[in-house]
Amino acid sequence: MIPYLVLDDPEAWDLELPGVEVVAARDYLTDPRFSQARRVKVFNLCQDYRYQTTGYYVSLVAAARGHKPLPQVATFQDLRSAPVVRLASQELDAKIQKALKNIKSDKFVLSVYFGRNIASRYDTLSRALFNLFPAPLLRATFERGEERWRVVSIRPIAMKDIPESHKASVVEHARRYFERPTRSPKKRYRYDLAILTNPEEVDAPSDAGAIQRFIKAANSLGIDARVISKDDYGRLAEYDGLFIRETTSVPHHTFRFAQRAQAEGLVVIDDPESILRCTNKVFQAELFARYELPCPKTVLVDEKSAKELPERLSFPMVLKQPDSAFSLGVKRADNPEQLQAILTELFDGSELVVAQEYTPSAFDWRVGILDGKPLFACRYHMAKGHWQIQKNLDQGKRRFGKVDTLPLEEVPKKALNLAVEAASHVGNGLYGVDVKEVNKRFLIMEINDNPNIDHGYEDRFLGDKLYTAVMQVFLDRMEARSGAESKADEKEAR
Repeated sequence: MIPYLVLDDPEAWDLELPGVEVVAARDYLTDPRFSQARRVKVFNLCQDYRYQTTGYYVSLVAAARGHKPLPQVATFQDLRSAPVVRLASQELDAKIQKALKNIKSDKFVLSVYFGRNIASRYDTLSRALFNLFPAPLLRATFERGEERWRVVSIRPIAMKDIPESHKASVVEHARRYFERPTRSPKKRYRYDLAILTNPEEVDAPSDAGAIQRFIKAANSLGIDARVISKDDYGRLAEYDGLFIRETTSVPHHTFRFAQRAQAEGLVVIDDPESILRCTNKVFQAELFARYELPCPKTVLVDEKSAKELPERLSFPMVLKQPDSAFSLGVKRADNPEQLQAILTELFDGSELVVAQEYTPSAFDWRVGILDGKPLFACRYHMAKGHWQIQKNLDQGKRRFGKVDTLPLEEVPKKALNLAVEAASHVGNGLYGVDVKEVNKRFLIMEINDNPNIDHGYEDRFLGDKLYTAVMQVFLDRMEARSGAESKADEKEAR
């Protein structure tokens, strides 16, 4: 994408930034060259963002042209909303108290330049504010009450509002913001893809080898794929797509990333609806019942109805925390005493618990579904001497069952068809559907968003073709969106 730095007076910006074009606001609004430009990011540094001012129209017109403005008009409105600012103060409370604990006065003003402050000790808070209110230049005012600091106001600022003593820092922060890792000048990319990862995550859905292969596959298709972290929330609008390769959860930044990316018009895998539906076993139990999908006998219980469980399911039975993952929060009760102990533990975190008949098997089929079609298939074997694929040992150690990857032709058709049907009721993203074969019957166990794709495991049969297939779906969807925008432009021109 081409970055435009739009100002009322370009001479107010005396910095050369490689690859960044400085544009006068009046030219951006009226010159046909800019109205016809495509794949543009607009950084609006105008002096005034009030309704119907030049700054207001720069962001409004950018959105209408299909450009990506920062800040957006919605951000202007959020910053003027006292309830929104109050919510921001609550959400960032821990960061605010930590950053300002040594301030002696009862008032503090924090300037945020491209997500940073002139003092690095305030960068964490600055980045958090930028992520909530993406604008190149911000100023936040804090006041100390009887016990705690709180946000009084947050507003976008113009170049003229920057103190002379801050300008060198602004220049450096802008340079760092616009810095991109060097690429071959011979290679031009049509789209930008963000891959959200967490290098610290122990059970990440893709290892480093897989991530590099996703990037390579994307590059080969003309997509500039880059790894981002949770600190890059405020920069999502700069991309055309978001690929989440960090374990998802609803009360988590991964869900917020998916929501914002979808709102910004990005192609998103995993999309918010898939995260919501796949990370809750209560939802899936009801979904399977609604569509009469074959699955183990399942009962939803609360604390009151739990006492009837032994009458409805025989021992042993499996008890699941609704948002459990990686075999955590999934336990087996072999007798009434174990049942009571497990239920007491699980009800601490949820008002509903999923109880299921125990269906032992040597392995689970894991069928990867992408865009409504099977992509890969594995057999996840149970850990030795255990009833799950993962066995937790002493001192934090774990034992896993082996993984077999097979060509789709060697997978039972009934397992594939069941996986495809089940995933179709969730969405058209990327899913890992778990199927058991018990007494010659295939049973759906669960549908996972964000399925594991690790180098040497899920890709063992397809190799690099697996990564290309995923990136091809991103490309197809990005092109479809670009095509829709182009048709709208053509219609307007007629």
